[in-house]
Amino acid sequence: MAREILLNAFAMNCVGHQSQGMWRHPRDKSADYKYTDHWVELARLLERGKFDGLFLADVVGVYDVYGGSPDTALREAVQVPTNDPLLIIPPMAQATENLAFAVTVNLSHEAPLPFARRMSTLDHMTNGRIGWNVVTGYLDSGAKGAGQGKQVAHDIRYDIAEEFVTIQYDFWEGSWEDDAVRKDREAGVFTDPAKVHRVSHDGEYFRVNAVHLCEPSPQRTPVLYQAGTSSKGTAFAARHAECVFVVGHNKSKLAATVANLRALAVEAGRAASDIKIFSLITVITAATDEEAQAKAEDYRQYVSASGALALLAGWTGIDFSKPELVGASAAGSNSIQTAAAAFTKGGASEHQNLDSVANSVALGGGGPVLVGSAKTIADELESWATECDLDGFNLAYALMPETFADIVDHLVPELQHRGLFKKDYAKGTYREKLFKRGPRLENNHPAARLRKGVAVKADA
Repeated sequence: MAREILLNAFAMNCVGHQSQGMWRHPRDKSADYKYTDHWVELARLLERGKFDGLFLADVVGVYDVYGGSPDTALREAVQVPTNDPLLIIPPMAQATENLAFAVTVNLSHEAPLPFARRMSTLDHMTNGRIGWNVVTGYLDSGAKGAGQGKQVAHDIRYDIAEEFVTIQYDFWEGSWEDDAVRKDREAGVFTDPAKVHRVSHDGEYFRVNAVHLCEPSPQRTPVLYQAGTSSKGTAFAARHAECVFVVGHNKSKLAATVANLRALAVEAGRAASDIKIFSLITVITAATDEEAQAKAEDYRQYVSASGALALLAGWTGIDFSKPELVGASAAGSNSIQTAAAAFTKGGASEHQNLDSVANSVALGGGGPVLVGSAKTIADELESWATECDLDGFNLAYALMPETFADIVDHLVPELQHRGLFKKDYAKGTYREKLFKRGPRLENNHPAARLRKGVAVKADA
């Protein structure tokens, strides 16, 4: 029997996420992103459909590579305007009991202690349903907004990330022992000072001397996501990530990527099963194949080619307003290196003109777009999961919230009928639901060695 598939909804606290121009569709409600009810209703819909999580993307910066200006992004709502993703999680968590929330936060723009406190707070407020997508950023505009002259070089960003996450582990796992909080009213002791430890770090990029401000949350460390697929990013994911987000159109190539990632995890002293791998897919479904195809054709009338190129230019660092750059080399890209390689010379690109490039990204953001009835889509998802050794999918939307409503009403029952998707949630925290084990990180994870007051096997 095939293993159960995990499903995340993929969204962003903005108007135009993966499918550019769709905000113009009369049924699209993504422009309601700034209202609490919009997110609460989405969370309730996803929980009705037994989605495992809502994966929230984020960028701190504007897409201004295309034409050397943010004008296209602003005019066409290419992931701008965009609000903070962390602040919408508490009302969604209060409206649900099981849906988890994986949130993207760019560590390049964060100070270690305030960030550790925000994530611990969210883990407390969600009762252990929080994950962190570890990213290092790729937009020069974001770096400049954070007070930096320009974006730090790609590989150095991962060196900084290595140091940053180690500090976070020390705060989350090592600063407070499990029994530090006594709440002893008679003795007048809330916390035992002897069981709270100072984090002292003097590194190349950070100097920290502080105790964590939060008592241990249900998971301590949030479930760790990572999406880097460059050689440096893959190595980082193999050491640290519990969930990895991948993108690919070719099953054999994606299978090789997944196999390499799992092998690197084993080399790092972890188990191949310690990583859940999710692939980006956009699903357009309806009661029949014909209805789904008609819906897709309707959607395609609203896509924006220039918006798609502005998005891609930000991802790759290549100004696609200049046709001569199609087929140019991606060597030395300081943005998302795999995206640059996919659409330029030296990668897997089959695109020879701007129309071809734009069409590949405009609907679904560069991932596969599956169109069909629930049976057709279920066949495809099962094929991708089996052939590529995937654990699940991050499902992007074409129309908000219509895409997710269609998945809940049509696709989920079909997957459940086949035994490929759960009929009810397991109990426990996000980590317990995903891995069917305890709420804490495994002893073979790098964070485990920083725990205090807990016995960890030397060979773990």
